[in-house]
This record gives sequence, structure tokens and C-alpha cells, in this order.
Amino acid sequence: MTELLTAAQMRAAESAAIAAGEATGLELMERAGEGVVAAIEAEWPDLAGEGGSAPRPADSPRGISGERKRAAVLCGPGNNGGDGFVVARLLRQRGWAVEVFLFGAPERLPPDARVNHDRWCGMSEVRPWPGPEAGFDPWGYALIVDALFGTGLTRGLSFEAGFGRMLPEWDLRGEPARPRIVAVDLPSGLCSDSGRMLAGDGLWADLTVSFHRFKRGHFLAEGPFHCGSLRLVDIGLPEGGVPDAAALVSAPAWRLGKGDPFGQSGHKYSHGHVLVCAGGRGRTGAARLAARAALRVGAGLVSVAAPPEAVAECAAQLTAIMLNGVEDGGALARLLEDARLNVLCLGPGLGQARARAYVDTVLGPAVRARATVLDADALSAFAEAPEALLGRLHPLCVLTPHGGEFARLFPDLAERLAGTPDAGPAFSKLDAVQAAAARAGCTVLLKGADTAIAAPDGRCALHGAAYERAAPWLATAGAGDVLAGLIAGLMARGAPAFEAAQTAAYLHVEAARAFGPGLIAEDLPEAIPEVLRRLEA
Repeated sequence: MTELLTAAQMRAAESAAIAAGEATGLELMERAGEGVVAAIEAEWPDLAGEGGSAPRPADSPRGISGERKRAAVLCGPGNNGGDGFVVARLLRQRGWAVEVFLFGAPERLPPDARVNHDRWCGMSEVRPWPGPEAGFDPWGYALIVDALFGTGLTRGLSFEAGFGRMLPEWDLRGEPARPRIVAVDLPSGLCSDSGRMLAGDGLWADLTVSFHRFKRGHFLAEGPFHCGSLRLVDIGLPEGGVPDAAALVSAPAWRLGKGDPFGQSGHKYSHGHVLVCAGGRGRTGAARLAARAALRVGAGLVSVAAPPEAVAECAAQLTAIMLNGVEDGGALARLLEDARLNVLCLGPGLGQARARAYVDTVLGPAVRARATVLDADALSAFAEAPEALLGRLHPLCVLTPHGGEFARLFPDLAERLAGTPDAGPAFSKLDAVQAAAARAGCTVLLKGADTAIAAPDGRCALHGAAYERAAPWLATAGAGDVLAGLIAGLMARGAPAFEAAQTAAYLHVEAARAFGPGLIAEDLPEAIPEVLRRLEA
């Protein structure tokens, strides 16, 4: 798994390397600048080579005259600005006409940034940041480098410092002929830890170049929208793990593919038996989607427990999935006397009254605790009294709320996420789900393009369906029911709750990407075999 770092964790990694003599701050800054320039040339080959030799592209920005490409490098008052001075120097060495603007006083720069400031001053001038009357006109440049604040920003961009006038002029996204915009580590104004815009406004980029490890803000909340393309540069820091770092889920967290016991010796019961509870007549579709997903991901057996009046409806749609008529909580308790039913999935299409009764049964003292996925109605049924659910959960449970359901169970955490932060590090979706998991005493998966997952022991992970893994067509009715079924199926096969949730989130998006646009929820379980075959390769 790839680590996602907070700003503090990144600073600690750099400081530890410098203290151990593994690198100097100037060496790290030089490597960062080299990485940014290499990323620019890789992203836009027409900008590579010497600035005077490359032909001017047909869609070059308005106002550019002459043969030399022009770049503006915006440097801030910290080490992010120091990276910017290195970028400016390297671009100039490649033949670019470079103008550098400094926000702040040179004498207040950190030592390493001041060294690179002085190096640049030996080549050209540093211009002061344009005041609020002058603003900043981006149209004269082929390239703009945002090295203003990066991960170090802890407050919103100051409208007294010229940003208020610059921000409207910066919104060039609909323009066909405009400068390319590169952010060093993060677009300025974006909180490194939360992906939220501090004070509600900030810059954006076509390309964001980060160092050593991606930051949480690259994948959370508004981060992907503001970052554009995302590239990671190795600056030579040690590869050891960072304690308490969030995991970026970019592969299954539990063994799948080669070495997976699925398909080896054993029988169907050795791969688990999932029971999915269905709603009444006309409301069984969600449970059937979950059941199909559990079966496709490898549960040995899957049964649907439906009210007697809905059994025929389910039977008309299901073949490999077994059926049980269950009238009420008492009937469910009797069914669960079979210990081979080792995983339950409650909530999809269940209806709140039935969900409340079934949850009371499943989490009651008369029924042996087993792995349980609680989704949809099984969560909303406790909106008026969340403690009636949270006080009875156990570590084998997984909650899978979307944003609205999360707000009903954890209103205080949702309220903190909803506000506009004035200062950073801002409260993030990962912070919220970690607090929720600790309160609930079980794994919590908060759905979204940035799916945040946490275990009650503090471990957390993020699955970002963004950048090359974006699958916007996954926002379709029933997709969440399939996700619940995938988690249940993986737990039936023996995956621990936290790992099952991560792996299911990964497979969910991979199935959507394998199918492509036009996806509906029924397609997701059918795409799972192709995803598993790829993992076998």
C-alpha cells in the first residue's frame, strides 16, 4: 500500500533525513526543482527542450511574442518558494524567459530558500508580489508555476495581499489558449491534510507535482479537482514506513489472485456462507444485488432471507443463490442457529422498520456474534437514536454509510466536515471516519469518490477514485448495495473487516473501470471475474 502523508508527517520525514545526514535541505530542494521541471517536460513534450528552439505551438497563449517561451514562477515565503527558485533557474538554463515574483520579504525566507533566492538573483531579478491594485495578468506566459505555499499553508489566501484580484483572473479553465499551470506539491489555498479549500477559495493547476509521498489532500474532497494531473517525484528520502500514515488503496489489501485459497482444496462451506436480508415485495432488488456480488467475489454459499410474500419475486430472479422465508426477527434468530451462516448483510432495500427489528435481533444477546455488514436502512433506522446502534456494535461489524447516513449516525462529525475551514490543518474525511470507527468500535467505510475507511484501533485508508482511477459512472443506483455484498463475500472467505472493506472498495472501482461508461449496478458483479483474472496474471 502507498502511504498518504499529512504535512506534519512530511516535514518529520524531511527533518529526520537531514538530522541523520542522509541529505541536506539544499539537496532535497534541488531534487524537488529538478523533478518539477522533468514532470513539466513529460506532461507537455511541446514545452521540452530549449526555450528558444522549440516551435511555438499553434494553441500558444495570447500575448506571447518572439521565440522564447515565457514562464512566471510565483514564489512564497517558505521552502515551497525555495523549490520555485530552483525551478526558475532550471527553466532559464533551458532557454526560457523566466520572471520570478516573490510574496514576502527576502530576508524572511528560510535559510535554504534564501540560498536559492540569492542564486536566482545572480542570474536575474526577483519582482515583488503585485499589490491589490496591480493584480496578476497570466496571459503573457506559456507556463505559470505556483510555488507559493504548498503544504505549509495554514490559513486562507489573504485578499489584502493581491490574491483577491488575482483569483478571478486565474479562472481560465474554459479558455482554449491559455498558460499551463503547475503547482509545486499543492495548489495554493488547498489544505494538505483535508483537500478542502481554506477560507473557501484558492488556486488550481493543470499539473501538480508532489514529493516523496502523496499527501492526503491530493485525494480528499476538492483535491483532485484543483490538482489536475498528479505526479510523484522521488527526492531521495528513506523508504521506511511512516507511523500512523493513512494507506492509499491502490491494490487489494487482502490476498487475491495467486496464493488465494479461493479455488484450492476445500468445499463450499470452507469459503463461507453469506446471508443477505431482503425487503418486502417490490423491494428485493437491492438485496439481490448484494447477494450476487457476495457470490461473485467468492463466498462459497449465499442465501437471501426474504419475507414469505417476496420469496417468489426473489426466486424468479435468482438461481445459484438460495432462499429462505423469514417473517420477523424471531424467524431470523432461528435461522441463525446454523453456525455455518458466518456473515450477515443487513440494510439494502430492507425498509427501516424491518431493519430495526433485524438489527435488534442480530446484535442481541440471544444470537451469536458474527461478521455483519450494516448498510442503508440498517443505518438510517437509528437516525433518531444513534446510540441505540453504536452501543451494541462489535469489532466484526462494518458500517458502510454514504454522506447522509453518516450525518444521521455521527451528526457532530458531519457538521465539522460541512463547514468552510478558515485555518489548517482542517478536519478531513479521514479524521471523521477515524473518530466514527473509534466511537462505534468497528470498521467504518464512508462512501464517495474519496472512500475513507477506518478501523477502531486507529488504522485508516483512503480509496480515491480519481485521476487515472476515476470512474464517475459508478455514481448509479444500486452501486452501494454491490459494495456491501463485496465486503460480506470477502469476510465470508476469511478477510478481516478492515482489509475486506479496503479490498471491496478497490474491486468495486476496478469493476466499474473494466465495464466503462453506461454501467448500471447489475453490471458490477458480472465484471468481477475479469478483475480477478487480471489479479491472477
